[in-house]
This record gives sequence, C-alpha cells and structure tokens, in this order.
Amino acid sequence: MGFRFRKRIRIAPGLAINISKSGVSTSIGKSGCTTNISSRGVKTTLGIPGTGISYTAGTSGKKSANKKGSSIISNLICLFILFVIYKVFTS
Repeated sequence: MGFRFRKRIRIAPGLAINISKSGVSTSIGKSGCTTNISSRGVKTTLGIPGTGISYTAGTSGKKSANKKGSSIISNLICLFILFVIYKVFTS
C-alpha cells in the first residue's frame, strides 16, 4: 500500500490550492465544473453533483509532435470554460 498525502487550501469561493506528494496545483470552479492547473497540464472536469457521473478532459504538460492539433483544440476548450467560469463569478 502506497503512502498518499493531499491537502487542499481554499483561497476564495471557487479557488483552491492543492498540495500533494507529487506537487502543487490550482483548482478553479464550483462543484460540477472544475479546472485544475498543474505542471502536468490543464484538466477540466464536468459532472453532475451528487451522482458520481463526470467527464474529464485535459492536456498534458509534455508536448508531442503528433498530437499538436488536438492540444490546440483542448487549450481552446479550456480557455472557453475558464471564460465562462470568470463570467459566472463576476456577474
């Protein structure tokens, strides 16, 4: 059995810093729509709260020549989701 460590520090509503054995990341969003940014890349999770049903998409921190087109699309999707989250919090 491996040792795991994870600590989440809430900075503001919808904004948290995650500290774990493998590194530090930032989570932005509410329950049901969260974007996580770390050295491994950007990962966005959309789900239905309370059901356990979710979908996760993301990009890795490593660049690959044969996946260049798909990473651009993923980045655009992440930017759009971040824009929507920003609009929700500022309205």
